[in-house]
Amino acid sequence: MELQIDIGGRTRTVIVETKDGQYHVTSDGETWLADVAVIDGATYSVIFPDRGYASQEVGVAVVGPNGDLSVHLASGITTVGRPTGAGRFGGRGAQAAQSVGARQVVAPMPGKVVRVLVKPGDQVKARQGLVVVEAMKMENELRSPKDGRIVSVLITEGTSVEAGRPLVVVE
Repeated sequence: MELQIDIGGRTRTVIVETKDGQYHVTSDGETWLADVAVIDGATYSVIFPDRGYASQEVGVAVVGPNGDLSVHLASGITTVGRPTGAGRFGGRGAQAAQSVGARQVVAPMPGKVVRVLVKPGDQVKARQGLVVVEAMKMENELRSPKDGRIVSVLITEGTSVEAGRPLVVVE
């Protein structure tokens, strides 16, 4: 399967093939073998046999009505554009869609809210920090998916959250 994905405003071609029970993932001309196991409905364990069996825990949550994915890695959180056609993520249609209507910012994995950076009525810019969630001993700033106004803040500092729980609504 060949995908065009938008990660942080940069479009990448990613090719995913399954062979002998492993995923072969090619991006930017480089191929990795990956063994993937589901930990729970939103968290995956990924092991790279050809890289000294390095492993990574990956949290994935659908964010908002457009179907974008919030991907939580040890290096931080990124939003990946939603599918807009056969084998495509992101692209012009997704960028236009994310500028219209209310969008929920959700917890990408279980954690604890350590800071709420906005309040209802605040005007925000795309990629502005909204909430800081601690997960796996790391603080992760969740950012606005678009320019807009904060409609509601659904959590308070100190709240424990599960993956996929709505935290803030931006319109």
